[in-house]
Formats: sequence, C-alpha cells, structure tokens
Amino acid sequence: MKTVTSVSGGKTSAYIHANFQSDMSVFALVRVEDTANLWMKGKDEKTRQLVSDKLGGVEFIGTAEMDEIIYTILDLEQFTGKKIDWITGDTFEQVIRNHGNYLPNQMARFCTTDMKIIPIFNFLNDNIELPCIMNIGYRPNEVKRAEKLKEREDENGIEMFDTVIGKSKNGKTNKWGKVAYRTCNFPLIENNIHNYTIHEYWRDKPVRFAYRNNCVGCVNRQPLFLSHMANKDPETFDWFVKQEFATGNTFNSKTTYAKIQKFGHQHLLFDDDFNDCDSGYCGI
Repeated sequence: MKTVTSVSGGKTSAYIHANFQSDMSVFALVRVEDTANLWMKGKDEKTRQLVSDKLGGVEFIGTAEMDEIIYTILDLEQFTGKKIDWITGDTFEQVIRNHGNYLPNQMARFCTTDMKIIPIFNFLNDNIELPCIMNIGYRPNEVKRAEKLKEREDENGIEMFDTVIGKSKNGKTNKWGKVAYRTCNFPLIENNIHNYTIHEYWRDKPVRFAYRNNCVGCVNRQPLFLSHMANKDPETFDWFVKQEFATGNTFNSKTTYAKIQKFGHQHLLFDDDFNDCDSGYCGI
C-alpha cells in the first residue's frame, strides 16, 4: 500500500512530511470566491497565480485560512525538496449553497468533510491504488483520539469510504457504495514525539508558518478564541460575519460572529492561553 501524508499547514503535519517517509503528501486548500477577500490583497499576484497553477488551473481568489498558509506549503516544498500535491473542492460559498444556505456548526461540520476529507479521498482514488496507509498527526497525548479513529476500521484494519460508485439502472440517480480507503498510522505516537520536539525542530528552519492553521472562523473554536482570531486577522474573520448576514443563520449556537467581532482586544490573554481544542485543531 502507498503511504500518504496529509499536510494541513501546521507544524505537526509539516514535521511528519519533513521527517517520515511517504509516497506522497497532499494539501487541501479551502478557497473563497469573494474578491473582497483577495489573497494578500493583491500584493503578490505572481504567487496567487502559482497557486492556481498548482490546483490544475482552478481559480484561486482567497482562502478562509490565514493568508500565510500559502507560504507555509510553498516553503515546506522548497525546504524538504519533497512534492506536495495541492488539491481543492468547491469554494466555501458553494459548499454553503450546496447545503441550502445552511452554515456549518459544531453539530454539522460539513465544511471539513466537503472541503478537506472528500477532496483528499477523490484525489487519492483517482491517482493511486487504494487502500493506502495515511499518516495522521496525532501526538502522544492524543492516544484516545487515535483509538477512536481506529474504531472506524473493519476487521482487516481498513477504513471504508462512502462514495458514488456509479449510476442507477435508469441513470437518473447516483449509486452509492463503500470503497476501501485507508489504514491510519500515527508516527508521532509510535515514536513518542511531543509538541516541544516539533516546535524546537522548526525554530531555525526557513518555513513561514501562519499563527494558526485551519479556518480563521473555524466552527470548533470557542468564542473567546474566535475573538482573538478576529483581532489577528480581521479581514478574513469579516468574511465569516458576512456569511451570517447573507444566510440569516450562525456558525455558533452561543452567539453571532458579529458580536464576537465586537469583543475587542483581550489584553490579559496570551497565545499560550489557548490549547488545541480552543483553536479548532483537527489534525487534518
């Protein structure tokens, strides 16, 4: 089986890409189509076009993640000399339209499914023989998460994936079925590599990391941390506020993102006050 590393743009998956052998690495880019959220505000059009080229000609306007995530993946390719396949699904706006203008939330996290999980599966299904071995960036303190993920595997240690496998006899509806997808591998757990080792490794390396990976307004983030991100990246956070106004519903059951945006600076809080759960870390 081929071994695949899913690179998210964070230091953990980047560490696996740099230090563990795999046959290929993939990066799923979350795109937005709102030109008001133009990547780097048009200050680096050469790189924006490069991203479109890497996506196979799919237009790249902007992302719901921090803009620096693009430099992270480019730097990582340059530093390691190892190719990363760039993939993408529908834009975030199209994903919302696909779900009847309903916004993703903590109870319905279809954003990750539609813009990360499905595009990665589709790319691998089209380009390699499945099932594969997939490196997952869970750390030694996340053994329970790893065990929960392994519970999805069948008696042969393979996780199946529900996908369209053809058309019905009359050709009018999709025929769904299960495809053997992957077996999960956890190199950081197996080698007892903790967060400190990962951060020390990247301290003097020529790779520019965003303050946080994943979407700026990730639905898994708590309101206080979302306020922190609104201060860190107000332009991108404003995209999430606009989606709430446009659809009439919210990303968070506790409050609206417009209210979170008005929390103001949290002067007594520091970056280290937030853990992975606060920040919406999903390890994808």
